[in-house]
Amino acid sequence: MNKATPKPYVLLDELPGQINDAEIMQLLYTTDINWKYVNAIKTLTNFNDTILSNWLNISVKTFREYKKPKSVVKENVKEQVLLLLSLMKHGIHVFGTATAFEEWLNKGNFYFDNKLPVSFLNTITGIKFIDDRLTAMEYGDNV
Repeated sequence: MNKATPKPYVLLDELPGQINDAEIMQLLYTTDINWKYVNAIKTLTNFNDTILSNWLNISVKTFREYKKPKSVVKENVKEQVLLLLSLMKHGIHVFGTATAFEEWLNKGNFYFDNKLPVSFLNTITGIKFIDDRLTAMEYGDNV
């Protein structure tokens, strides 16, 4: 990508579009998952601090504390951040844009008992569940 490429997309280039457990473990031990990774999710979407902190199962105050340069992100939060970023990359690949993916996340879906896909993003299992749905869509399963 060139210098004009927005920073969150540069971070996405560093991650696999679909991430497995071994890759997560490798990244957790070799990469400083800090605010720039958390902020990339925020920059790629229109979701606010309250929604993002809910996804990460932390308070809004803690979410905002992560902005400080010396803050330490908990391991479980780092894992969810990596999964969410990988999901974002996969969703952008499937839908073409971050905006189109976000619109899909915010629309009731038959495959999720008419719940919004975004409502599943506060657990690792939920993130993987949404990612599996994206994979099915790539292979011709309906939206």
